[in-house]
Amino acid sequence: MQLFDLDLSGFEPVNHLWPQMVERLGGDTSSRAVRQALDLFGMRGSPGLMPALLVETCGVALLDRQQLRRVTGLPVAFDGDQLVLISRRSSELQLLQWSS
Repeated sequence: MQLFDLDLSGFEPVNHLWPQMVERLGGDTSSRAVRQALDLFGMRGSPGLMPALLVETCGVALLDRQQLRRVTGLPVAFDGDQLVLISRRSSELQLLQWSS
């Protein structure tokens, strides 16, 4: 697995990344991208990690929950069903809650 260093401390929390992604890609493609991030988490994740989806490329990654909470101040659960959408282009991120 390849690791990338992405500093999210300057990223702004927003609530519009998911609707924009659905508008741009459509509901089915957006849902498949989220499913891929969840599948990666299911295969390689652990309680201290969470899935992430890069909205511009639909790339997937795993992020450390505590680090994300510390650098962004967001209410990231220490475990649970959360996914983070990341826009590197606009330096924005959005937490999504999903139900299994």
